[in-house]
Amino acid sequence: MAASIQNSLKVALRKRMKQLLSCITPEARQQQSQAVTAKVLQNEAFRQAQRVSIYLSTSDELDTTAIICEMFRLEKLVFVPSYQGSKMKMVRLRDMNEYENLPLTKWNIKQPDFKEAREDAMTNGHGIDLFIVPGVAFTRNGDRLGHGMGYYDKYLAQHADKYPHKKTIIMALALNEQIVGSEELPMDDHDVRLQFVVTENS
Repeated sequence: MAASIQNSLKVALRKRMKQLLSCITPEARQQQSQAVTAKVLQNEAFRQAQRVSIYLSTSDELDTTAIICEMFRLEKLVFVPSYQGSKMKMVRLRDMNEYENLPLTKWNIKQPDFKEAREDAMTNGHGIDLFIVPGVAFTRNGDRLGHGMGYYDKYLAQHADKYPHKKTIIMALALNEQIVGSEELPMDDHDVRLQFVVTENS
C-alpha cells in the first residue's frame, strides 16, 4: 500500500513539474544555465574528475552544452547516455564536432547510435568519476525524482557493483523551480541519492 501511495505522489509531482517547467521563459532558462555552468566549473569534484558522464539536455532542462564544451577544452573524457528500449549505456564522445553531429532521437534529443562502436564506461575498466544526471525534481538534501523509467537508478547501481572501489560522485543540475521540500518527494530504497544539487540559488 505504501509503495502505491509513493508512486501516486511521484506521478503527481512529475505532472506538476511538467506544467511548471513549461512556463519558464527561454531567457530565464538561459540565465539559470549560465549561472549553474559557472558554479559547476568551479566545483572541486568537477575539477578533479577526469572521466565525466553528462546528459545531453532537452529544451526543458538546464542547458549542458557549455559544460560539455569546457570539458573538451580541459581534456576530460566525456561520456554521454545512449538508450535502446529499457537499456542505457554511457559512451565516449571525442570532441565538440562529434557532439554537434550526433543524430536526433524522435524526442529531438542528441544521442549516439546505440549500435555504434564506442568506448563504453561499463566495460573500459575505468568507469566514471563524476556523473552529472538529469531529473524532474530535487531536494536540497540530494533526493532526486527521475522521469520514471529508472535508467539512471539502474545504471548507477550497476556501476557501483562493477567498480566497488571507485569513489564516484553524483551531481544534478537544477532550475530553481525544480527544488522541492523533502515531504513532497518520496524516496524508494533503490532511488540513488546525490552529493551535489547545483542551482542558480545555491
